[in-house]
Amino acid sequence: MDDEKQRQDDWANSRANRLPSFTEVLSRRTRPPVDLFMFYLFLQREGAEDILDFWLDVQQHENLCRAYFKDVRKSGRTIKEDWPQYWDYARRRGSIYGTVVGLNPEGATTKRSTQSTGELISDQDKRNLAAAGSDSHGRRSTSPMPRSGTVGSDYGRVATGSPEPPRSTTPFSLSGRTPTLFNLRRASRAPTIIPRSAAITRLDLIASAERIFYRYLSPAGNTVNSQENHEIYLPPALRVHSFPLSSSQEPRSQSELSLMAQIPDMFHSQKEYCFRAMEQDAFPRFLRSKAFGNLTPISALVRLIAGLIILWIGLAVAFSLVFLDVEPKSKRFFLFLPFTVAILFLISHQYELDPILVFLGQSETTPFRTLTMREPYVKKLLLGRAIWVSVLVAIFTTALTLLFWAVPGYRL
Repeated sequence: MDDEKQRQDDWANSRANRLPSFTEVLSRRTRPPVDLFMFYLFLQREGAEDILDFWLDVQQHENLCRAYFKDVRKSGRTIKEDWPQYWDYARRRGSIYGTVVGLNPEGATTKRSTQSTGELISDQDKRNLAAAGSDSHGRRSTSPMPRSGTVGSDYGRVATGSPEPPRSTTPFSLSGRTPTLFNLRRASRAPTIIPRSAAITRLDLIASAERIFYRYLSPAGNTVNSQENHEIYLPPALRVHSFPLSSSQEPRSQSELSLMAQIPDMFHSQKEYCFRAMEQDAFPRFLRSKAFGNLTPISALVRLIAGLIILWIGLAVAFSLVFLDVEPKSKRFFLFLPFTVAILFLISHQYELDPILVFLGQSETTPFRTLTMREPYVKKLLLGRAIWVSVLVAIFTTALTLLFWAVPGYRL
């Protein structure tokens, strides 16, 4: 227990003065407001959550394959004896499971050709993501369903004995309903648990790959249930046009056996392409949104509208006091109330940051729904920006209030 706490402290200290990397977010090692839950909501607002769903589902597929290979080795058989077609394929083409299946010694790397993508993720990052995936998804939640679902993904979760790394405890679900602006649950689209009471079979691997293909890679017209289709964009070189195998029957012909040998590595190139696309495009914008602000676009827009209305009301009252020559002039000091609220809303819209929420340690998930910020460096960044916004609000409010106080009254 002490070792686990020390490891968590060391991990937190390593990020004390920097923003998290994309790999750390995907492996659930970050805390709100820059955790995987918030990143998913960010993509959902842009209509691009399917690419993250695809990446996580392929990660689960690969974890399922690793569990299958480990089960085979624990049974006393070698992969070459159990699945000779895959062994030959992996030996000729390379495989991401090289260490697991015994193709290369522990610690060595087995590179696999990724024509269009190259090696996009470092070997250390791949190990972290694989460990986090098999570890965090390997435990069925026994706690009540939180308001946003439970941590999970769509495919088989395989329990391991490794200690769990520090990661976000924010409720998060990719197997519930797609989060909307006011509703964060969605119906499950596929089995979420592969029972460990039975051994994983190759048909399980085919079924996992089949679900991924028909959900993300097959054109909508080719699926049995169009509501299950969430086709993502891939460059032509990475597109998979057909899936000739079926999870309902064991492959028998030589061609089917050869195709089945490709199942474990089938989507790895597409997964790395999606990783690069998110890392280079969406993730920097996500960090700008959540590490330097704490409002959603709709909430910021509401503040803009409210700020303009309140400012108009404040100016109308101010000019009325001037042109009606209301005495005493000290009454004009009460103008700071509408001016403060109006300027606070307007500057909050400009910076997409509400200093009051920051001082309370809150950040918006969806419009007008918040959660507590727990990432230390982000809290420090937002606190500095909140102080700056507060100073601006005080300066503009003071200037407007003194301006209308100093103007002599003139009754029309």
